[in-house]
Parts: sequence; structure tokens; C-alpha cells
Amino acid sequence: MQISHVKLKNWRNFLSAEADLGTVNYVIGPNASGKSNFLDVFRFLRDVARPEGGGLQKAIADRGGLPKLRCLHARRDTEVFLEIQWVSEAGDSRPAWIYRLGIKSEGAGANRPRVAREEVLKLVDGKIVSVLKRPDTHDKSDPELMTQTALEQIQANKGFRELAEHFASTTYLHLVPQLLRFGDSIGGNKLESDPFGQAFLERVAKTGEKARQSRLTRIKKALAKAIPQFEDIRFIRDENNGRPHLEAKYSHHRPHAGWQREDQLSDGTLRLIALFWLLMEGESLLLLEEPELSLDEEIVRNLPRLIDRVSRSTKKRQRQIVVTTHSQALLDNSAIDGRWILRIERVHEGTNISAPTVEELELMRSGISAAEVLLPQAHPKGVGSMALI
Repeated sequence: MQISHVKLKNWRNFLSAEADLGTVNYVIGPNASGKSNFLDVFRFLRDVARPEGGGLQKAIADRGGLPKLRCLHARRDTEVFLEIQWVSEAGDSRPAWIYRLGIKSEGAGANRPRVAREEVLKLVDGKIVSVLKRPDTHDKSDPELMTQTALEQIQANKGFRELAEHFASTTYLHLVPQLLRFGDSIGGNKLESDPFGQAFLERVAKTGEKARQSRLTRIKKALAKAIPQFEDIRFIRDENNGRPHLEAKYSHHRPHAGWQREDQLSDGTLRLIALFWLLMEGESLLLLEEPELSLDEEIVRNLPRLIDRVSRSTKKRQRQIVVTTHSQALLDNSAIDGRWILRIERVHEGTNISAPTVEELELMRSGISAAEVLLPQAHPKGVGSMALI
């Protein structure tokens, strides 16, 4: 099962937008156009559905409240609305599931966010049938129920729990190497979902020993091709405080002088290790934000082929991946299917999402890369005249 279509209304900078998704998707656009906000649709629904706590109220509070989520261009219609459609198999023409969520402020008292509408539809014997439609009679008799989604309630989501589990398993990581390298020195609380990788080592440590060693062996082989003089990688715990560490070994004339811990590794090496790890971790929806940062251009050029291979390597189903990028080297790769490139562009009111035109797809099929066809239109206008006066 994978997400096939997304529809947004009044979500952050998207006044009204929708997009089709495939198995591996690339999102392009200028800085501040809304690429991260698009990924946050899936992170938000993950936070709502997360079984270990959270829910609608916390997911909205963590983002600064409903006014911060609502598009500034929303005027008469202030409902924030999300619709997600799934297909059972890539290429299916009809959705197997549809989830819709509308959110509004209660407008009085505590002014809390409330569920304005929530609906689940399912394809059964060739027909779309309603599994859930709110508000229902229970909601009308107890309005407090509308402060929570059915998605986050175990009793309420029984008929569509696989959707809640799909949302809750979404993986996102935009590793900030400095947070990983100096996490103990920086201190402070880690964000619960750890989007910036401060607790990446704890994530590795929680993985079963057999699976962890298997992944590190595969990472070792990949890093040996990408990093000069790299020889080995291992997981250890500090003898004094038990903290987890990753160590990499480089060739050296002294036999025991080549091991380096994560605080000695380059930004590119740390990001590459985290990227490889995530690509092997599970079968859930994977969100990658600008994976090209700090990486050598030739490594970046080969990432799409690696990502495509990983998406097809899972035993049960293809893994769905959404990647945001600015990189020409990455988009030069012929492994990218031009149908699943989304172009995000600011317009007079809000932001549009568009797929390549028929003409653009024909150019890419003829051998011209996505970087040449699409990326020039994703650059900010007038950047050539940028100057400090």
C-alpha cells in the first residue's frame, strides 16, 4: 500500500494544491517555496497517529498552534484540510483508501483546534464505501470528542487501523552533523521524533544486534567505494558511561591509529552513514530532505540509482520515498522517473504544486535529464543580479 494522491487546503503556504505520488518522488523548488511544508503533511499525520502519545492537540501545538499552520491567504474559508489517498499496488487506477481531515478553531473559550470533519472511505468489491464520517451522533452528544481525531484513538480506528499504522511508521531524518557530533556537549532536550539526528546513535543502539551488524556490513561496503582510505565501521559503547558510538577506521601506517569516533568524522561521512542506515530501516514511507548536503558531487549523482534500488529491495512491497532537493547532480541521473517530480512554486496567493508537462516528459524520455528540463524553472527569479550594496 502506498500514497497515490495528496490534496491540501489552507495548509501552511498551500492555499489549494494537490499532487499525485509514485514510489520514488522528487520535490524541487526555490528556497522558502514550501518543500519542507509539503513533507510536514506526512510528519504531522505521523504525530497525530503515533501510538506512544501525541494526537491532534500536541501535533498542532508543536507547530506553534493552528494560526501558524493555516495559510495566510485563507480568508472566508479558514478550515485546514488534508486528504490522503492510497492504492494497494503501484499503478492501480482507483484508491483503496481515502482519509480526509478538516481542522478549525473552536472560536471561543480556550480556542482549541477542533476536528471540523473526518472521513475514511474504502474500496470494497469495486465500490467506494464510507467507513467513518464525523461529526456523528456521538460527537453531537459530546462535542469534546471533536478535539481528537478518530485516527489517534485505538477504539475508534479499529476499522481503518492500517492507515493509522501507516502514518505512525513514517520515517524522517534531516541529519545535522553538529547535533550528532556534539550532542552531549550541547545538552538540552531532544525533540521527540528527533528530526535532526541528535539521537541517531541511540536509534542504532536500539536495533537488534544481528540487524545492526548486517546493516553496518552493508554500509561498510558502500562507504569503501565513496570515501578514500576508509576500511571499516563498528558500533561500540563507552566503557565509562555506556553511551553508544560509531567508529570508522581509515588506513594508516600505524595499525591501531586509524579508528575515529563520530566527533572526528566529516559532515559528509556522518550524513552518508545516516542516509544509508535509513534506506535500510523498515518499509515505511521515508522522507529525505536535501540528502545532497555535504556530499561529494559524484556521490550525489549516484544517489537516485541507490534510492531506486532500495525502494525495490524490500520483501513485502516497494518502499515509498519522497526526496526534496536543489541538486543538479542528483537530478542528472537517468534513474529518475520524470513523472514523479513535483515542482513547487510560489504564486500571487500561496504555492502551487505541478507535475511535468507532456512536453517536458517527452524531452526527458528522449534522453535530456530532469536537471536540464525542470531545474532551471525551479531556481529563484533574478538571482543573477543578486548583490550586496
